[in-house]
Amino acid sequence: MNKRDLFRVWGHILRGSPPFLSIEITRECPLRCPGCYAYEPEHLGQIGPLRTLADYKGQELIDRMLSLVHRQRPVHISIVGGEPLVRFRELDVLLPCLSEMGIEVLLVTSAVREIPRDWNRIKDLHIAVSIDGLQPEHDRRRAPATYERILKNIEGHAIRVHCTVTRQMASHPNAFEEFLSFWSSQPEVRKIWISLFTPQVGADDEETLSPSERAAVLEELARLRPAFPKLRLPDPVLDGLSHPPQSPDECLFARTTVSVTADLHSRITPCQLGGSPDCSRCGCAASAVIKAVSDHRLLGIVPVKSLYDLSERVGKIVSKMPGNSFSP
Repeated sequence: MNKRDLFRVWGHILRGSPPFLSIEITRECPLRCPGCYAYEPEHLGQIGPLRTLADYKGQELIDRMLSLVHRQRPVHISIVGGEPLVRFRELDVLLPCLSEMGIEVLLVTSAVREIPRDWNRIKDLHIAVSIDGLQPEHDRRRAPATYERILKNIEGHAIRVHCTVTRQMASHPNAFEEFLSFWSSQPEVRKIWISLFTPQVGADDEETLSPSERAAVLEELARLRPAFPKLRLPDPVLDGLSHPPQSPDECLFARTTVSVTADLHSRITPCQLGGSPDCSRCGCAASAVIKAVSDHRLLGIVPVKSLYDLSERVGKIVSKMPGNSFSP
């Protein structure tokens, strides 16, 4: 995101319009990944499990998506799922439209099918491929989106690798060095992003890291950074992962993002994880990045968060004026 986009983000906040939009484009996914937040029973609360929702295909999906985008007018859209590539034909139409509208798009996929080569030419489109650790564990968790299939389907693209660290990965000796070495050597990989598994309140999933394991993971990643420049984990983001916001009200990512599920109407709350995420154990990379930005002091004096809080109060007043409505 460039400086021009930052001013656009600020303008949205002053108008009472969240600048970021996250869309579960489909309820469908050929994978059954353990610990996937989107398919947890509590993800959508009383709306019901994701797989029970009505979702859309073809021209109806295209029209409804564009209508939602025109109402929200976001600066940035994250397209998630389900598996977005299930709707690759619709995305062939939607992605160029969003680019022409000046919207930056992050498409998060398992790369279970070939990514269309034409997407390489779409301005401001970023593709993040979710990879759960080393090949044996990843292939077991994410089949049919195996390492072999991912490498074939990303050929010729420029992608981001996103890894959510679980207890299984953390317990493997030298796992992070092996993971970073393998994916850093792939010419298609431009950046590597790391999140930590975020459990629901009261949950003790087998994926969940203990406090000591979280600390050890972050210490190890900090140690490896100089050897792997593609790993994007600066100190402020590490600090955000070490000291996450303690509630959605404290999380600037949750406060600036509208998350919409596959019916393209219902909101996902309190953030895109849905349900009741345990913020004290949050490992969301996006939350950590936004926290790092909010902690930055303008001219070394005023924290960005203070400016945001003031702008948000102005935006709430503006949003109540006639003609201003930003709900999905």
